[in-house]
Amino acid sequence: MVIEIKDDFIKLGQAMKLAGLVDEGADAKFAIQDGEVTVNGETETRRGRKLYPGDVFAWKGSSVEVLTRNDR
Repeated sequence: MVIEIKDDFIKLGQAMKLAGLVDEGADAKFAIQDGEVTVNGETETRRGRKLYPGDVFAWKGSSVEVLTRNDR
């Protein structure tokens, strides 16, 4: 799966919502705090982690790559 961003970065919690992995920010918050989310293959516990184009995050078997509109 791929999400496109228009800014330089997107925060992890926002990216999870944009990708449709969670319905609410609170769901993302708890998944991240519980160590269930990885960014570029490493466990991430900060929902404010900035993701840049080329970063990949994963949760519950879903993997999402962050791209800018120009990358497609």
